Amino acid sequence: MQRPTPKNNEKVMGESDFIVSKTDTTGKITYGNEIFIQMSGYSEDELLDAPHNILRHPDMPKVVFKLLWDRIQNKEEIFAYVKNLCKDGSYYWVNTNVTASLDEQGKIIGYYSVRRKPNPKAIEVISGLYPKLLQAERSGGISASQELLEQTLQQEGVDYDQFIAHLQQL
Repeated sequence: MQRPTPKNNEKVMGESDFIVSKTDTTGKITYGNEIFIQMSGYSEDELLDAPHNILRHPDMPKVVFKLLWDRIQNKEEIFAYVKNLCKDGSYYWVNTNVTASLDEQGKIIGYYSVRRKPNPKAIEVISGLYPKLLQAERSGGISASQELLEQTLQQEGVDYDQFIAHLQQL
């Protein structure tokens, strides 16, 4: 499937909307609720078994997904702000919570993500940070982006989780 060309057209989630999706351990979509399907612009058939990164917007720094995968593969939850790319090239922002789904023996069998409308003030901050992280990635790879993120958090005097939680409360 060809990736859509990004457009400067934002879709906005409703205040009470929740986007839910599940993936297998490789990130292939196994479930998406109706709001997920509507917001993405893809049909359910197009989404099922597709890699979740079908929605990855090129404005998203890879370091965010590295952090996400590092956490969930260690059975730790993570919250993040993500800009998703729709089938028609539009985009939408989410505040996402991703956790591992475990079987009875505690083995990871997939991942579960619940996304809600982000605080617009948080997106103002993130929209200033993510381009800087992307620039660092272009010039020095993910490690440079990760270093810049860590420096930013140190300057704010918080860890990543505190930073994300604070932004949602602005």
